[in-house]
Amino acid sequence: MINLDDIDRQLISLLRDNARMPVVTLAKQLRVARATVQNRLTRLEESGVIVGYTVRLKPAAEAHRIRALMSIAVEGSRAADVLKVLRGHPNVATIHSTNGRWDLIAELRADSLENFDRVLGAIRLIDGIASTETSIFLSTHKM
Repeated sequence: MINLDDIDRQLISLLRDNARMPVVTLAKQLRVARATVQNRLTRLEESGVIVGYTVRLKPAAEAHRIRALMSIAVEGSRAADVLKVLRGHPNVATIHSTNGRWDLIAELRADSLENFDRVLGAIRLIDGIASTETSIFLSTHKM
């Protein structure tokens, strides 16, 4: 694991804001040389701290505007069976196994509340799911 200093953290923060920001602009905002920024970017990429760059879309531009987290309790040792079904579901974006009260956390996406209701109903009927609790994302705040 690489140790990050304040400049690394500030650089990452600027890139979270705008991953396409030119190296010259990053250097000016960090008050360091352009070569310093380039070297740090290379080091962060090669060490696996930065694994890629992405695009953020306006919520209205996304087909699946409704997003939610579903907490799932699985019956007995049925987690592998439930995961197999969830992995193939088109409205499930990510799945995380957890400890504590819930066995799995799934991020769900839908294009309308009506479709979201159908998705919830279908997932709740998956054999091996004991109970669920769902929270719809109302707004998202960047880190």
